Amino acid sequence: MQETWRWFGPSDSISLEHIIQAGATGIVTSLHEIPTGDVWPLDDILARKALIESAGLQWSVIESIPMHNAIKTRSGDFQRYIANFKQSIFNAGTAGVKVICYNFMPVVDWTRTNLHYRLPNASHALRFEMTDFAAYDVHILQRSGAAQDYAPDVLARAQARINAMSSAEQTLLEKNIIAGLPGGEGSYTRDSIRSTIQEFIELGTEGMREDLFAFLRDIIPVAESVGVKMCIHPDDPPFSLFGLPRVVSTAADARALLAAVPSPANGLTLCAGSYGARGDNDLVAMAKEFGARIYFAHLRNVKREDDGSFFEAEHLNGDNDMVGLINALLCEERRRLDAGELSCSIPMRPDHGHLMGDEMDSRDVKPGYSYAGRMKGLAELRGVIHTLETLHHRPL
Repeated sequence: MQETWRWFGPSDSISLEHIIQAGATGIVTSLHEIPTGDVWPLDDILARKALIESAGLQWSVIESIPMHNAIKTRSGDFQRYIANFKQSIFNAGTAGVKVICYNFMPVVDWTRTNLHYRLPNASHALRFEMTDFAAYDVHILQRSGAAQDYAPDVLARAQARINAMSSAEQTLLEKNIIAGLPGGEGSYTRDSIRSTIQEFIELGTEGMREDLFAFLRDIIPVAESVGVKMCIHPDDPPFSLFGLPRVVSTAADARALLAAVPSPANGLTLCAGSYGARGDNDLVAMAKEFGARIYFAHLRNVKREDDGSFFEAEHLNGDNDMVGLINALLCEERRRLDAGELSCSIPMRPDHGHLMGDEMDSRDVKPGYSYAGRMKGLAELRGVIHTLETLHHRPL
């Protein structure tokens, strides 16, 4: 597996030199300066690629080309946005960047309620707390019909929580949920998110699923023409928020997506933390079933709670079987090698990391993207890979 690192471009406080010191050889990045919906110019892609390669690294994965909401609802000027997306894929492939991770999440991308959840060892993790989310949805956002989406015990806890929250705590909660997280499409105001949510609720789950399949039918031929592998990121978290449809949350969702457009260019990002936030997703089984169409992996772990809450645990100390998952991915790499496939290695990155050490006093660290925390996670994952490859010579 190729060890990669999420980099936020030249303005990132973590330099390419730092990434090399962490041991990664591949970069996962995006042209964050390009507005959502605009074409990525070929010259801009080539310039960023040259910058990465000048440091001795490879631009392994684009994560991601942000997708305008109009594509997801197939409304407004969606045809122009799809044409721009197709041109960006073509330009990326022409430039030699052959893996593109993207997502089809409605309204908000990855969502957390607490960006500084204190762990027993005094480091900080990202957390999704169902009680706090319900408190925001029902009492702060005051979304129409929100109370119908939560169990009575969750509503009771949410009421108690909102009663105990200060104005500053409510403001921080709203910022965490709707102000935009690293790699997301952007931020919302309270009014704008209400109207956007309603648009997707009216679309419904099956409507959104068909829009995703239609989008794939539009773009996959372009990806095929330039040798690009498209790999969709699952919903994060993998269940409905704000009453919104979710269409990439389960093994059944992944199965339907791959069958809808059965091209090798239509693949998956296996995000262990996102799929793994549901206890009914068997990550090892998914890696075995979908292995041939997995082109990128996010390796992180979570600790789940019964009401849907979770926090991001240490990479090897959560509810997900990380060793079993890595072993399954190594087996897929071996299968590709034995089959004579040109591209055998699956890029992986240590997804998110705990805030620890001197970085806890820094304001420059993006939530989930600390240097020390990710370096710790990468070292742990590297140890698992080395053990599986060395002790068994080939994966179990």
